[in-house]
Amino acid sequence: MSKKTVGLIFIVIGFLFAIVSLIADYIGIGSYPGINSAQIAGIVGGILTALIGFFLFRLTKKKKE
Repeated sequence: MSKKTVGLIFIVIGFLFAIVSLIADYIGIGSYPGINSAQIAGIVGGILTALIGFFLFRLTKKKKE
């Protein structure tokens, strides 16, 4: 797999993880109402994963024709 493909996968997984962590209480997987430390860690981890994916996606060299 190319770095560009891996970057896109990281972006998608990161954003999905952050969104699921954010809405955990609404979908029934939260431990108690309100945003707790596990949800904050999931949101931050998801955003960091997406940022790593973004940098992998953008830093790939374009091939010259």
